[in-house]
This record gives sequence, structure tokens and C-alpha cells, in this order.
Amino acid sequence: MNDKRILYVSSEVVPYLAENEVSLMSYDVPKMINDQGGQIRIFMPRYGNINERRHQLHEVIRLSGMNLVVNDMDMPLIIKVASIPKERIQVYFIDNDEYFKRKATFSDEDGVLYPDNDERSIFFAKGVVETVKKLNWVPDIIHVHGWLAGMLPIYMKHYYKDEALFADTKIVTSVYAQSFDGTLDPEMMKKVAFDEIPDASIVDLEIPNYENIMKASILHSDAVIIASEELSPSLTKFIETSGKPFLPFVPKDAFAEAYTNFYKNQVI
Repeated sequence: MNDKRILYVSSEVVPYLAENEVSLMSYDVPKMINDQGGQIRIFMPRYGNINERRHQLHEVIRLSGMNLVVNDMDMPLIIKVASIPKERIQVYFIDNDEYFKRKATFSDEDGVLYPDNDERSIFFAKGVVETVKKLNWVPDIIHVHGWLAGMLPIYMKHYYKDEALFADTKIVTSVYAQSFDGTLDPEMMKKVAFDEIPDASIVDLEIPNYENIMKASILHSDAVIIASEELSPSLTKFIETSGKPFLPFVPKDAFAEAYTNFYKNQVI
């Protein structure tokens, strides 16, 4: 993977958030490629429960200041950056006071999902792509982790389909075990369709539960990785019959070789 450029877009990454399946793999996979001589960037949301002082986040003025439209509302984009200690890996944080200042990730203190999680997902997807455009950094692969990042493949294949910068970029989505119950805002499909994304391409978002969000993301990806041993049978079957190249679940002690070979043989 020497000199290959891989953009990792994740809803959660250690050491900035607590350890779980998504946050650990969103660190381990980029580190592995970085150790192999690949060029990597990581993007994640700047949730309010990330300690900016401890992790030495700072705003990048030249990348901030843009407004992104979400469901006909102008939302200011703030970009912050930090480095993972000892690894020389830069992490970019997508921030907006309205969406990310609250002191938790996806739900309030009672475990109730934030009602604007759908808009946060749209904002995150647009914020990542617009920032990469400003960086003028062309990824060979975009590897998506976590459901909040699930709109990125959809926006890449429709909203940004004419961007020459990404003409040869391939999208890989890692699919994890279900991480929330219930549904996001029932109006989510309309909010995505506002960006002139065809209804037929996002029909799964009519009922925006975890599985349907992942189905929509899979359909707009070039390849898929089953990242959890506990993936639901229905989602596993959907991946297996999607026609997309996919990598079955690989235990953590064997993932490095498997992921590298998958990138080389099925994606690039």
C-alpha cells in the first residue's frame, strides 16, 4: 500500500472517544496502512464530549468558514485538527455548534436518540467532501466506518458525482453490528432528496432505522467489509447478494493481511 492514499471517514475513533468495535477499527486500520507507507487522513465529527485541551485540537482557519446547506438551512462548517500521539496521524474534525456541541455522541442522557441525527449525518458527509476538496488531496480509497458516516457514499455517488477530483476514487464501507434501536427522523429521505438525490436511490431511507441506513450506504459503495461477527443475518444476506465485492468477517488478529489484500485485489 506504499503511497496509496486512503481517506478514513468514521463516526467514532479512539483515542478521542470510548473504545468500541467501530472506534477501535477506525484507529487500527489507518494505523496499519500508515505503517505500510500509505498516505492516510482520518475524519470524524467533533462531538462535545471530546476533550479539546487534552487532545490538543485546534481550528484550521483556512479550512473553516464555509456554510453547508442542510434541508435548506445554512450551517457553518468549522474544521479542527489534531495528531494521534506517536503515530504521526492527522485527524480532522467536522464541527458545528448547532449539531455537535452537546456533551454526548448520538443520544441524550436518557438514551434517546438526538432528533437531528439525520441532519448531522448529512452535514458530516458534506463537510468531509468539501474539506478534502479544499485540501486538494485525492484519495484512492474512501473507507467509511459507522452509521453516522453512512450518507457519505450516497452523496459521493450523486451530489458530488461530477467532481473530477474523485473520478477514480473507490468507496469501501465497513458494516458493523446494530448500534442503535428505533429510527431517525421520518423526514430523513426528504432531506436527502432535497439535494437532488433521486428517490429511487434512497428508498431504504423511507424507514431510517440502522439496517436501512446501512443498506443505502452499501448500495452506493464499491466494496463492503463485514466488520462484526455479530452482524444480523438479514444484513449479511443483503451484502452477499448485493453484487458488491465483499470481505467476510476477519478476526482482529488477522485483519491486517486480509484488509490489505482486499484493498489491492478488489478495490484499487
